[in-house]
Amino acid sequence: MEKKRALHHPSRRGLLKGAALAAVPYAVLSGPQASAQPALDYPDGEWHPASSANYTASSRPSTYTIDRVIIHVTQETFNGALNIFSDPEKQVSAHYVVRSADGHVAQCVRESDIAWHAGNWDYNTRSIGIEHEGWVDQPSYFTNALYEQSARLTATICAKYGIPRDREHIIGHYQVPGTDHTDPGVNWDWVRYIRLVNFA
Repeated sequence: MEKKRALHHPSRRGLLKGAALAAVPYAVLSGPQASAQPALDYPDGEWHPASSANYTASSRPSTYTIDRVIIHVTQETFNGALNIFSDPEKQVSAHYVVRSADGHVAQCVRESDIAWHAGNWDYNTRSIGIEHEGWVDQPSYFTNALYEQSARLTATICAKYGIPRDREHIIGHYQVPGTDHTDPGVNWDWVRYIRLVNFA
């Protein structure tokens, strides 16, 4: 897979390495819990679980207040991102991944749990992370379907947790303190996205 990627695209592993929180303990599920498929937090999505080694089990919002949605771009294909999140050696995850072609949503981590997506423990504890298939320098990945379905997802999350639908609370990965990431990048249409979230 690496050999097929254009040279100007950073590797997914390299970009997400900063989000890894290997020092943070994680819960290892066993027995019936491990095989049970939970009800989806977002009913229009598909359950595609991340490895339990790639997030921290929690019981948010009782343990931590959820007051942010963080927008990411995968720097990888949809299936590639799902494979990364399910690999226990990668030490990274997001709650959701949105596919470019049709806006299909996969849920990888329960909203009550802490995905390792922001590269900042405080922001991880208080946020829902949404990855979007594509590359920051290829705006053709940001399709109408991707924007519309992601906005519906974000609007649902905001309604559930009382998060204001504005740019102070719906932020890009690049806005997380201490990050060296640039996603979703200059090609992401924030004005359009926030408008869609508010009308979803």
